Amino acid sequence: MKISNEIVIHKAHELGFDLVGFSRSEILSEESSHLQMWLDNGFNASMEYMKRNFEKRQDVKQILPSAKSVISLALNYYTPNQHSTDSNTGKISRYAWGRDYHLVIWDKLSLLEEYLSSLDENFESKSYVDTGPVMDKAWAVRSGIGWLGKNSNVINKEIGSWFFIANIITNCEFNYSEPIADLCGSCTACLDACPTNAIVQPYIVDANRCISFLTIENKGEISNEFKGKFDNWIFGCDVCQDVCPWNKKFSEPTMLQEFQPKGTNLVLDEVINMNEEEFKAKLETSPIKRAKLSGLKRNAAFLFGESLPQE
Repeated sequence: MKISNEIVIHKAHELGFDLVGFSRSEILSEESSHLQMWLDNGFNASMEYMKRNFEKRQDVKQILPSAKSVISLALNYYTPNQHSTDSNTGKISRYAWGRDYHLVIWDKLSLLEEYLSSLDENFESKSYVDTGPVMDKAWAVRSGIGWLGKNSNVINKEIGSWFFIANIITNCEFNYSEPIADLCGSCTACLDACPTNAIVQPYIVDANRCISFLTIENKGEISNEFKGKFDNWIFGCDVCQDVCPWNKKFSEPTMLQEFQPKGTNLVLDEVINMNEEEFKAKLETSPIKRAKLSGLKRNAAFLFGESLPQE
């Protein structure tokens, strides 16, 4: 049985995905050139893994030799809740308010791929949720999910940019989606609002200055250069999305219970005094565990404006 666009879209929507697009599995020549320039400028900071498997990022046939298409999917995680204004709390990025999205999306991808395999015994696929050598945003743009915004997030004109991206590389062929035109226009809201000037020019983010990197991926200390500029972000940062006019106008609450907030802030002195057992119990199914307890304590201490006591 030939697997059509309509079959994939219907099942994906049934599983909770909000957007679905299809693109031909071609070499990402222009996108990989931009990636190389980004790496050459050192904008990846300490994320050395971004340099590895470059050939796979450029050509998904290096991952799945039979690849003919990439199915891009988006899952809305927006909830209208707000952060606490208490100065003794650290703000959590909206994507980490609920259950770890990897756990949620992996389950949905598994069900989708199993279903497609049941329709066609020759179906082959390999899927990713920002954990492998795949240029997720590039494929989402090619698949017509949205355009790449000046803050480097993919924006959809109907739901904004509060969504996770997943991609399925497959040997099936489809009718391919048309990319969406860049509708950022002359707007520079995200560049103007970035507290640390991390968006060094439209579409280019320097991770060395990005609060999200500095509070999550970063394994070192946070430079005093950024004192007073974090606006109490302890895990991630949403400023460039919060100010985006497309989000202000078109954001719609997610229908998924898994992304309902367990908490939008962390109490700073509680983090400072937290032990590993408490950390694991509190954040077992949260993306926040990615920063590790040592990272969270560093972030809390930085927000307090003081150094952690020596053990």
